[in-house]
Amino acid sequence: MSELKFIVETSARHVHLTQEAVEILFGKGHELTPRKFLSQPGQFASNDKVQVIGYNKKDPNGVRPCAMFSILGPVRKANQVEVSFTDARTLGLTAPVRESGDIAGSGKCTIKGPEGEIELEEGVIVAKRHIHMTPKDAEDFGVSNGQIVSVRIDGTGRAIVYDDVVIRVSEKFSLAMHIDTDECNAAAAFGTVYGTIVDKK
Repeated sequence: MSELKFIVETSARHVHLTQEAVEILFGKGHELTPRKFLSQPGQFASNDKVQVIGYNKKDPNGVRPCAMFSILGPVRKANQVEVSFTDARTLGLTAPVRESGDIAGSGKCTIKGPEGEIELEEGVIVAKRHIHMTPKDAEDFGVSNGQIVSVRIDGTGRAIVYDDVVIRVSEKFSLAMHIDTDECNAAAAFGTVYGTIVDKK
């Protein structure tokens, strides 16, 4: 029997916004429009970008570090900023490792658009590495929603095993593992790369 594998995708820094936030940042009535559709059904990288502004207590002039972030659509019920630890250090952000949507007590930042800005009191996270699955995929792999597994990623010359990978199951998902840019670089997971579950908790 052949070994079950899944594609491993790298998720670069990005933000999720509410419709209210979109209109504050880009103007009343503005809507996100797709630039590129993503692997998860209905999800897309929008044509709009925002500036995420962090903190630098050591700068004598109070200059705050910033970077441009893509906005993923469609709009959500809460604002969320997803970064790697490298992004967090560069921007002076506090970013705990969390599953998407688990933002209570997470980091803060300022998000700036062409028409306005918002102060985010919580919502900055490093996304916990995870695998999206449909219920059928979960059955095939012998796992369940919320289960923790270990995954071997066969990158380009730097194969690695990542522990603490959470399974996320929904009819709305498409089979894929998501890691951030730091994890991608560590595994040399460039181009088309696949993962295999090697242990289940």
